[in-house]
Amino acid sequence: MTCLHSYVTDLHIHIGRTRSGAAVKITAAPSLTLENIINYAENIKGIDIIGVIDCHVKETLEEIKEYLADGEAYERKDGGVQFRRVTLFLGTEIEIYDENCHGPIHVLVFMPTIEAMELFSAWMSVRMKNPTLSSQRLYENGNNLQKKVKELNGLFIPAHIFTPFKSLFGKGVKSSLTEVFDPSMIDAVELGLSSDTSMAQIVTELESYPFLTNSDAHSLEKMGREYQFLRLDEPSFDEFRLALKGIGGREVETNFGLHPLLGKYYQSICADCQSKITKGACEACQSTKLIKGVSERILELPLHTPVRKRPPYIHQIPLEFIPKLGKKTLEKLRSHFQTDMNIIHSATEEELSKVVSPQIVRAIFSARKGELSIKTGGGGVYGKIIEKN
Repeated sequence: MTCLHSYVTDLHIHIGRTRSGAAVKITAAPSLTLENIINYAENIKGIDIIGVIDCHVKETLEEIKEYLADGEAYERKDGGVQFRRVTLFLGTEIEIYDENCHGPIHVLVFMPTIEAMELFSAWMSVRMKNPTLSSQRLYENGNNLQKKVKELNGLFIPAHIFTPFKSLFGKGVKSSLTEVFDPSMIDAVELGLSSDTSMAQIVTELESYPFLTNSDAHSLEKMGREYQFLRLDEPSFDEFRLALKGIGGREVETNFGLHPLLGKYYQSICADCQSKITKGACEACQSTKLIKGVSERILELPLHTPVRKRPPYIHQIPLEFIPKLGKKTLEKLRSHFQTDMNIIHSATEEELSKVVSPQIVRAIFSARKGELSIKTGGGGVYGKIIEKN
C-alpha cells in the first residue's frame, strides 16, 4: 500500500562557484557551492528536495559524480541524486530568445539522471557561447528545445513567468505562450516572487498547468524563501512527475511564497525616478518610461474565471524580512529549533517566548497568519514589512 508523505521542495537554487572556485552564476554569492547548498538545505533550512539549476555545467556534474564515487551520494533508481536526507534534482536554467520571442525567456529544465543531463549538456554546448555559466542564452528554437527535453524524458517549466525581464509573459510573448512554445510540452509553470495563485489562476492559458513556487536563490539565506510541499510516496524524480500530473494522490499539496506585495516587481514604477506610476507620464518627473508591474501585466492577458481547484497558497514571510530579527537572534532561534522550517511552521508561541522577545514572537505569528502590514515593492526593489508601534 502506498504511503504518501509531504516533502519541503525548492527547485530553483543557483550555484555561485564550483569546488575549484570557478564562477557559475556571476550574480550569485561565492558561498553557493554544491557542498554548502546540501548542508544548508539539510541542517539550516530543513528542505527535503532541492533543484540545482546549474547542473548542465561540466564541472558541476563532475563534482556530483565525485560524491557518488566516494559513497557520499547515490543515484535513485527512480530519478534524482540522494545526499543523506536531501534529494537533488538535476536542473538547468536556460534563456531563449529565438525569432518568435519579443524578449528573452527563462525556462527551467530538469533531467531524471546524470546520463540524461550529460547528453542534454552536450546538446546545449554547441548552441550557447559559454556552457560553463548559468542562465546562458540558447541559440535554438523554443519548440526544438522542448522536443529535445522530452526526448530525454525531462521536464520543461517556464521560470518566474511574469517577471518584467526575461520571462514568458514579462516580455517574451505579447499575449499567448503559443507564440514560442508548444503548450503540450510544458509540465508546470513557476510563478515568481511578485505573484501568487490568486493572481495567476485567472490567466486563461495557465488553467491546465500546476503552479510551482521556488526561491531563485542567489545566496544561501535566500534558499527556501518560496517553496512547496509535495505529497509523494518517496522523494524521487518519477514521483515528482506523477505529482505534477496529480496521479495516485501525488500532488503539489501547498504553495508557500512571499506576499506578492513584497516582490520586487508587483507594482509599476517609473524607470527614471522610481515613483509609482499607473498610466501616462510619471507625475513626479513626467517620464513615460516605466517598469511594468506584474499586477498590471496580468490584466493585459486573456483572462477567465478559473475552474481548476488549486492547492492552498500560503503567504509566508521569510525570517529575514521580520523586523528586529537580526543575525544573532536568527542564530539563537536556529540553535534552539534546528531548522527554519521548524521555526516557521512548528514552534509554539510558548516555545518561541523562551528564546526571543515578545515583539519577535508576535511578528513570527503575525507572519504565519498573514497579518503583517506591507509597503509594496516594484521596479526591482523589494517591499518591506511595516513595523507597528
